[in-house]
Amino acid sequence: MEGIALKTLLALNALWFFGGFHTFDIRGRIFAKTVVPKEHRNTPVMETLIMSGKFVGGFNLAFMVLNLLLLCNTELFSKASQWSVLLCTMSVAHGTQFAHNVPVAIQNRRGEGVWQVKGLMLFIFLTDFSLMILNAAMALYFLI
Repeated sequence: MEGIALKTLLALNALWFFGGFHTFDIRGRIFAKTVVPKEHRNTPVMETLIMSGKFVGGFNLAFMVLNLLLLCNTELFSKASQWSVLLCTMSVAHGTQFAHNVPVAIQNRRGEGVWQVKGLMLFIFLTDFSLMILNAAMALYFLI
């Protein structure tokens, strides 16, 4: 059961990080349109966001590859503490994405915020939170 749960989590991480790579790098212009208001799309802000997204996409690609390599080579790590460190790192990766959206979501409640945490952004927000918790729980499981 432990092996199935671990492999499922690694697969979910890889899929989610692929989604981040696809969204921020390959489809960066489309993503930027979801966060940049129409009146600002013909400004340098739009192009800056698109090019900045490629950096975010690159990090997502690296985490995707790491999770795929772990998924295909689970036998390389024989100690529970090794898995705990790796899963804790994944939790932090998801958690930082969630944490940086929290202030924006709070601002949204007051009618403010640099983007709206709804639709696609709400999905990203909630999925990063869920994967943060799942990775942290599995890391804790390996420590106990």
